[in-house]
Amino acid sequence: MKKKLVSLLLCSALVATTFAGCGKSDKNDTQGATDTKDTAKADDAIANLIAATDKPVDLTLWCSETKEYQTVMAELVEDFKKQYPDVTFNITIGAESEANCRDDVLKDPEAAADVFVFPDDQLYDLVNANALQSLDTSYTYDPHEANAEQTVAAATMNGKLYAYPLTASNGYFLFYNKKYLSEEDVKSWDSILKVAEENKKTVGMEVSGAWYLYGFFAGAGLEMKSEDGIKNTCNWNATDTEITGAQVATAIAQICKSPAMKNCVNEDAQSFAKDGEMIADVNGTWATNAFKEAYGDDYAAAKLPTFTVDGKQIQMGSFAGYKFMGVNSYSKNAGWAMLLAEFLTSETSQTKIALATGEGPSNLVAASSESIASAPALHALSEQAEFADLQRVGDNYWNSAATLGQTLADGSYDDIQKALDLAVEGITQ
Repeated sequence: MKKKLVSLLLCSALVATTFAGCGKSDKNDTQGATDTKDTAKADDAIANLIAATDKPVDLTLWCSETKEYQTVMAELVEDFKKQYPDVTFNITIGAESEANCRDDVLKDPEAAADVFVFPDDQLYDLVNANALQSLDTSYTYDPHEANAEQTVAAATMNGKLYAYPLTASNGYFLFYNKKYLSEEDVKSWDSILKVAEENKKTVGMEVSGAWYLYGFFAGAGLEMKSEDGIKNTCNWNATDTEITGAQVATAIAQICKSPAMKNCVNEDAQSFAKDGEMIADVNGTWATNAFKEAYGDDYAAAKLPTFTVDGKQIQMGSFAGYKFMGVNSYSKNAGWAMLLAEFLTSETSQTKIALATGEGPSNLVAASSESIASAPALHALSEQAEFADLQRVGDNYWNSAATLGQTLADGSYDDIQKALDLAVEGITQ
């Protein structure tokens, strides 16, 4: 496998050499360049790639299994083919859960997709396994200049860019129904649950999901992080902090005691909302279309609410994250794989993806367009960003934190401090 990787990297280097000296086109659009000289160089580089292609190009693209993603990617792939009519492409689009992408790629990198979408916290493992092609050259636009600075930084390791930023909206916030809840109501868990109880409705959040549970402890100033993506540090069981871990855990358990509160996953929350039962839910941009359909003209979104800890209102924190598009180091068509990835992450493509899925672009121009910037979900995410932390955790976090969340959600604990101590022991193992 190592020999094959070296061989493929050499092939990629030759492709990059073909593109050497290639100027950068308009930093936000793969469809053209404002500078004539740079455009000519880019055209020459692509022309050389086309000239070197004497047989059909086989590529596989992995992206989210959702209907919205599959549909928009299929449309964009057809646009890509039309961009290069002199080349025959066989591009297969696979349905791949982003959460499982790293694991599925690393099972057998040689058999994995040429191009794949994955969340930013998987970058370390993919790079360390030599599964990602470093982006040492750009063909149609410069990812460094086109995208938000923080997304580029998150896609960079040891000074090298290893993936194309695609979205800047991998976080969570609150969807709600304006028919029942006002802008004032959604500022706190207390008022949200009070309204839901009075109307015999429900409110959702995956409290037993480690990703979401983090928001309570982070908001209270307690820490859980990893410097290397492997070893975690965590003080959720702290007894000497301004707000103790037990106080936070008690507050979470109290929220879950409300008859209006449902600890539920994304798919169930969407179903409950469409049935008219659930009037608010903590979720992410991927659920935008479902909640728009469920709430109709009363659809709205806001940053996460505050929660009561020892008589004080504490603003919930959250994880912030990004989605990237990576090129497999083992791709047999590395040049075309990179060109496809650039096309799919351009300003034009990111705009189409955002409008289809509700997710926010990392591309600066696309993100600032009126049709996207004014979207309620993205506005809510922007407001929550002030209280969000970049997701950098080791694997031991997930199961232990999820178990703690489930314990608090169903009240199956005898001693809340012991439950915290056990969770922290697992998280930091």
